[in-house]
Amino acid sequence: MTRMAILALDQGTSNSKALLVAPDGTVLASRARSMRVDHPKPGWAEQSALDIRDTIVGLIDEVVAAAPDVSVAAVAIANQRETVVLWDADTGLPLGPAVIWQCGRSAERCAALREAGHADDIFARSGLALDPMFSAGKLAWLLNSVPGARDRAAAGTLRAGTIDSWLVWQLTAGAIHATEPGNAARTQLFNLDTLSWDAELARLFDVPLAILPKIQPSDSHFGSVAPGLTALPDATPIHAVLGDSHAALFEHIAASGAQVKATMGTGSSVMAATDRRIHSTHGLSSTIGWSRGDIAQHAIEGNIMVSGQAAAFATELLGLTDETALTDLAATVDDSAGVVFVPALAGLGAPHWCSDARGTISGLTLATRPAHVARATFEAIALQIGDVLVAIEADLGRPFGEMSVDGGAARNDLLAQLLADLLDRRIVRPRVAEASALGAARLAAEALGLTRTDTAPAPADSFHPSLSAARRKAIHHHWQSAITRALRPEPVPSAPE
Repeated sequence: MTRMAILALDQGTSNSKALLVAPDGTVLASRARSMRVDHPKPGWAEQSALDIRDTIVGLIDEVVAAAPDVSVAAVAIANQRETVVLWDADTGLPLGPAVIWQCGRSAERCAALREAGHADDIFARSGLALDPMFSAGKLAWLLNSVPGARDRAAAGTLRAGTIDSWLVWQLTAGAIHATEPGNAARTQLFNLDTLSWDAELARLFDVPLAILPKIQPSDSHFGSVAPGLTALPDATPIHAVLGDSHAALFEHIAASGAQVKATMGTGSSVMAATDRRIHSTHGLSSTIGWSRGDIAQHAIEGNIMVSGQAAAFATELLGLTDETALTDLAATVDDSAGVVFVPALAGLGAPHWCSDARGTISGLTLATRPAHVARATFEAIALQIGDVLVAIEADLGRPFGEMSVDGGAARNDLLAQLLADLLDRRIVRPRVAEASALGAARLAAEALGLTRTDTAPAPADSFHPSLSAARRKAIHHHWQSAITRALRPEPVPSAPE
């Protein structure tokens, strides 16, 4: 018997996944591949755009082959955000790396715009702090760094976009150059009030609007997968595109009615849907979560640059075999004994927005053991999320009694319990952690009229606070002191000639 499914692609920084999701949310098959990130200079981060394309095409073929009895109704895409690609419109080949969201190579441009007094106007238009994380400065860097790129852009032979646009272009063999409001809202070239590309933002960042994709609803038809490109049948439609964190929020709301969620991957996104645009006064971003037809869903968000990646970093630093070993080591002590790790390894994002911040480990004594550093790493992930949650509550003027979590790092029970303890609230973790892929699949299924049959909330694990108020207060005090030091980095001495 043939079953119908949505093929959901979750293209992330650390790995990419392909899932076949039935209309009732059941995952029929899945495949995943790790992704390489290069750091050619301190503070820079990039990936191969061709590797991203080839990995996605390979995953499509693998998951289709794994479920020969499944008929794919449509493809849905959830993607890492802010990462930008510049490519040739005729060949479809990239003109440089995919400059990823963690990259700080546009810091000088951002600093110059800030010194010129443009930060407030950019924030008012885009809802985003003036920071190298966002796409506009990265795209300007590509246009200036690739020989002849600006002349080719003026001649109309270049295209640019975030990873969703890159994948849609590649999967449709260049037939469609499009994005959707959620991804567009992360570029710092999109106006949250007009819900369109903003000519003044494009002028400030020196990015020609003509190379950018058309913006269309998140649940619309983004063309069809080109014949012969993959194992999919000809004319298989692409029928939903979402940023990965936005897709996760969509799934959390639809599956359980969650009001705020944290997606914990390489970095973390803490996000809540709002009924209107919120002008944050606490270091957060206003954004568009998704659009369905002409209706746009607003949201407020705090982005953490290094979250789950902090565990990978500490694992290597301590010479451990894997992150399971790091968790096991952290569990051998009851607390971090005053050790505080601030993983500002790519600067600090929300609510601080300091790209110059540097990572620190403080509170060391002769009694410190590797286990204390391991535990401090997981505490740091939780404490960063807690800082953002407090900012969201302050901007919205109301507290949240619980928070839902998803993403690879959310599978860690120790981390989930630390979140409950340090945030002093219930943490809810759905049993199926792939919220981004499930959210994209759900949006596509609904757009196609494939009604969900599940009515009960999805099964979930719960974690409740168990830490004393005094101990929680002490940990937060040490954390805030360490954050203050990280925000005032010492100049890095240059190497002797």
